[in-house]
Amino acid sequence: MITISPTDTPQNILHSHLVSSVGPRPICFASTIDAKGNPNLAPFSFFNIFGSNPPIAVFSPARSGRTGNNKDTVHNVLEVPEVVINVVTYDMVQQTSLASAEYPKGVNEFIKSGFTAIPSDKVRPFRVKESPVQMECKVLEVKQTGTGGGAGNLIICEIILMHINEEVLTPEGRIDQTKIDLVGRMGGNWYCRAHGDALFEQPQPMANLGIGVDALPVNIRNSKVLSGNDLGKLGNVTHLPLEADVKTYKESLTRKFSNEEALHKEAKRLLEQNKIEEAWKLLLSDIK
Repeated sequence: MITISPTDTPQNILHSHLVSSVGPRPICFASTIDAKGNPNLAPFSFFNIFGSNPPIAVFSPARSGRTGNNKDTVHNVLEVPEVVINVVTYDMVQQTSLASAEYPKGVNEFIKSGFTAIPSDKVRPFRVKESPVQMECKVLEVKQTGTGGGAGNLIICEIILMHINEEVLTPEGRIDQTKIDLVGRMGGNWYCRAHGDALFEQPQPMANLGIGVDALPVNIRNSKVLSGNDLGKLGNVTHLPLEADVKTYKESLTRKFSNEEALHKEAKRLLEQNKIEEAWKLLLSDIK
């Protein structure tokens, strides 16, 4: 393992390590406007939401690593403290990438990238029609983290209005993660598509605390077959199956296991299917 000291590492190398190890990062496709009414559109992957009451989003247009200059987005929000954050989907990614080019100030990236500008309801910057979720925001603060190339400008926003395309909603009115088809930024030229087999569900920890990995029997905890993810699933139960249920399960089995490794492989298969209770019954059967 190599050890990196930020103060002793060239900025471009450090930047590469950071963006290649922290990802996928959601993309803020930021629409702003200057005091003269000139629109600007640019994507930033230093972005996330930081609360829902009030709803806060933060993104950071970093200074150019080559010139140390700030992006037009920063200048614009200092002149007009408003922004529309548009989410980026797979169908938009090529045009979004085009909008990231460093065009001279005053060039309209909506026109350059071929996106459709539509009026916002409460702020002056335009929305991107093609984006399925558009967040109208007022800028609360712009916090500079440095003055050299690569330094960030934390643009802290309050979301005052959201627009959501009904085509990405479930019948219950929630955003369907299988429909919205979001993309995330990785290192270098790489992106990640949140779609198809790349999506998986992981139940959140229960309201009643799970027993924890430390409560697992030693032979299970030290298994050479079960992974950390497998142990996490086993440790997320609130209680173990009753002894009577384990006995009934054991009696119902027709397959014999020659050793503990074979038993754990079958338990792993059950865990991969999220049959956690059955996996526990099998492991506690201790069949030889």
